[in-house]
Amino acid sequence: MADLHPANIPLSLYIHMPWCVRKCPYCDFNSHAVPDGKLSLDLEQQYLQALVEDFKTQVEFAQGRTIHSVFIGGGTPSLISAQGYQWLFSQLKALLPFEASCEITLEANPGTVEHDPFADYLAAGINRLSIGVQSFNTEHLTKLGRIHSNADAISAIGLARDAGFQRINVDLMHGLSEQTLEQALLDLKLAVDNGATHISWYQLTIEPNTVFFRTQPVLPVDDVLEEIQAQGEAYLKAQGFINYEVSAWSKELPSAHNLNYWQFGDYLAIGAGAHGKVTQPDGVYRFQKTRLPKDYLAKVPAEHVQFKRIEADELPFEFMMNALRLNQGVDAKLYAERTGLSFTGLDELLSSLRARKLMVEDQTRISCTEQGHVFLNSVLEEFL
Repeated sequence: MADLHPANIPLSLYIHMPWCVRKCPYCDFNSHAVPDGKLSLDLEQQYLQALVEDFKTQVEFAQGRTIHSVFIGGGTPSLISAQGYQWLFSQLKALLPFEASCEITLEANPGTVEHDPFADYLAAGINRLSIGVQSFNTEHLTKLGRIHSNADAISAIGLARDAGFQRINVDLMHGLSEQTLEQALLDLKLAVDNGATHISWYQLTIEPNTVFFRTQPVLPVDDVLEEIQAQGEAYLKAQGFINYEVSAWSKELPSAHNLNYWQFGDYLAIGAGAHGKVTQPDGVYRFQKTRLPKDYLAKVPAEHVQFKRIEADELPFEFMMNALRLNQGVDAKLYAERTGLSFTGLDELLSSLRARKLMVEDQTRISCTEQGHVFLNSVLEEFL
């Protein structure tokens, strides 16, 4: 394994905000109902200060790099005030500069009780919104445990545009309980018509440790799911959206932050339960933070983190698990640059996958064929 050069690898930052007004029955993320139904100013300030202290322990991993992109996920990050974010960014930038063109994304929910005015977030430095709509159908929203309505969702996108946001992602799920093809396509149409510039469109899956896993809602049959997928893709393409990743569709710019994930870039991580990945000269490491907010706040930053080195025999799968999600794949040069492994070590396996029409013949790129994307899980297993 060759020496690695972190300076050549983009560095992003993930910030986790762990609270929601209410936990959704399908959600397996690290999210917790906010105490007393509202995030107090005192708790907000405690948590923001803890994030700064956490960040201080990771500055050394930058190896001279600046922050390429920031993604604030949750939970419901828009429960934190715009003023709180303005203070947080000033503290973080004093420790490690952000690139001039740094993309800063905030996940927000449509309900007005769950966010400040969008113009205030824009003024605080956030330049991209990801709005968790999930569906524009009020009946489906109720089943999903969402607290916003169809009207709230449409209003939120409009308010974001009026506030000056030019980059707005809308999260949508399909394959919902009792959802018809027509309803799924209408969700996409409403997102497009109301001004989404990016759509994250993914099928509902039932995850362990969720209410849905225990109650098992009845989902559409496979034939309906396949038709939703096929007609939904055709509609988005006709509207000028590019499917650059398995579930990501962009009409203008793709998400710089998510591209960095999929290209096996590095990312620092602060907040309860946050996961990070950093490249150091001696290897590639993953880490995660204390999961429960109360424990995160109670511990000193050095006690938050659990590190794990990604061993050489694990790196091919780790790299491909990300890179092959991209429909155009990645430049083959990235493999050696970001793993420290020789690309020639994959020659035999790649030749086999190409012979089976699962990966493209282009020697300069690592990318699945259309058939390879259909059988992506099987392709990935080859790298274990």
